[in-house]
Amino acid sequence: MPLTDKECKNSRPSERPVRLFDGGGLYLEIAPTGSKYWRLKYRFLGKEKKLSIGVYPEVTLSKARDARASAKKLLADNQDPSFKKQAARVQAKLQAANTFEQVAREWHSHKMSGWSETHGKTVLRRLEIDLFPVMGKFPIKDISSPELLHTLRRIEARAPEMARRCLQYTNDIYGYAIATGRAETSPGYKISKQLKPVLKGHYASIETREIPEFLSRLREHEDHITRSTCLAMRLMMLLFVRTNELVQMRWEEIDWERKTWFVSRTRMKNRKVHMVPLYEKS
Repeated sequence: MPLTDKECKNSRPSERPVRLFDGGGLYLEIAPTGSKYWRLKYRFLGKEKKLSIGVYPEVTLSKARDARASAKKLLADNQDPSFKKQAARVQAKLQAANTFEQVAREWHSHKMSGWSETHGKTVLRRLEIDLFPVMGKFPIKDISSPELLHTLRRIEARAPEMARRCLQYTNDIYGYAIATGRAETSPGYKISKQLKPVLKGHYASIETREIPEFLSRLREHEDHITRSTCLAMRLMMLLFVRTNELVQMRWEEIDWERKTWFVSRTRMKNRKVHMVPLYEKS
């Protein structure tokens, strides 16, 4: 006789497991502790096997019967229901382990060997601020083009150039994901055409003839500017180095005997030591 909801609900535990059969190999097993488990007994390739379906009452009698019907269809196609369930579980774990953030961090770690430390920190910071909060927790292969475009347009509203940089990072991350078998395509394909064009202009600059006036005004405003800022501006004009290179200079990088500053390769984009003379050539 098929089971009823009332029988499933009112069944009581015993000293040994009790099985209530519904037919077609499906039964409800009541453990001595009172827990109730749905099982399906079947044969595959001549061997008797069992499939765990779920716990009652979370899995109702109706849902257990649906699971039995699905298993019967697999058996009719010469497929093992237990194997399919295990494969689905493994796939779910892989997807959970291959979120956008996890793959992006792996990509970032891989790329760091070719970047300066400063550039690497900048890239990671942009990912953490603009992309991870929105897309980080999702499986990387499940993110669609509309979802990515929506994220980029939110960034674009604040900083158009940053939106394009984030798209570039995303495409690079997906290239890595595709190469390592975590994705098949990139949702960023052709999205650049859907972003607003960025109108680039020249950075503010002064002519050579204006330098004396600039230095004069700098001295006039020293009371309103920190001494370190004033000194840094003068040094940059003398040494022709980037702001980050000067700000992050270390005393150990200076060879006093040779009067030369050797900027560490870890802070250079080309990963080569940069030599800056600290003396005036005669």
